[in-house]
Amino acid sequence: MKNDLNHQLGPIGIFDSGYGGLTVLSEIRALLPQYDYLYLGDNARAPYGNRSFEVVYQFTWQAVRWFFERGCQLVILACNTASAKALRSIQQINLPEAYPDRRVLGIIRPTAEIAVEITKTGHLGVLGTEGTIQSESYDIELKKLHPQLIITGEACPMWVPLIENREYDKPGADYFVKQHIFNLLNKDPEIDTIILGCTHYPLLLDKIKQFLPKSAEIIAQGKYVAESLKNYLSRHPEIAMKCTLGATIKYFTTESPEKFSQQASLFLQETVHAEKAIID
Repeated sequence: MKNDLNHQLGPIGIFDSGYGGLTVLSEIRALLPQYDYLYLGDNARAPYGNRSFEVVYQFTWQAVRWFFERGCQLVILACNTASAKALRSIQQINLPEAYPDRRVLGIIRPTAEIAVEITKTGHLGVLGTEGTIQSESYDIELKKLHPQLIITGEACPMWVPLIENREYDKPGADYFVKQHIFNLLNKDPEIDTIILGCTHYPLLLDKIKQFLPKSAEIIAQGKYVAESLKNYLSRHPEIAMKCTLGATIKYFTTESPEKFSQQASLFLQETVHAEKAIID
């Protein structure tokens, strides 16, 4: 069914299963402050990392429709798990059928592109949730760009809980960070570039650096996703002209707005006022 709202204007939608996408939003707003933004965290159903492809796809498509109903012409999946497990189906199946003039973009491709440029040894490491690592989405995207790359993944299931429970900068976090860094480098000592394949992980950056060789490059996604979006909008003026220019931001969550507002301040270092969203 074609949607009658395809030609209206609206904010840029930023979606995540929880809070991590706020690190991406922060970089996007810094680079492109002129646009209006709508952020949605599906906190009531987070985390997505250990859910099946089918469930993540279902939840993500529900969220994308929620954005479309609010006039968004462009939605960014600022969530590695959603990008890994849902983006391709949405782009190839849902949009052509129901919303041919709207766009949904992920964050894995732009991250892979910069990683290929940075690595000197051709050996890359990916730190992420179980869902992102098991999906092998980074392996697939990286090898599309350069088939000879050696990619090694390491799932870090405790890192997101450490961050969301505000333990990420405490001494107790050292054990879990050190464990996974050492696991990754033991699998492949030639790794020279490490992708933080979860948008929460930049909050652990200082600790991660403690356990890596100084020569190692760490790729935190927000900056590169923001640059990729800017480039995309310049290459697609027909999409850019549908995105409203009011320099505003509204936050929504499927769980408690009070809790979201409190936690979001951890990621954004500013006061946030969230509203409740219902998606189905």
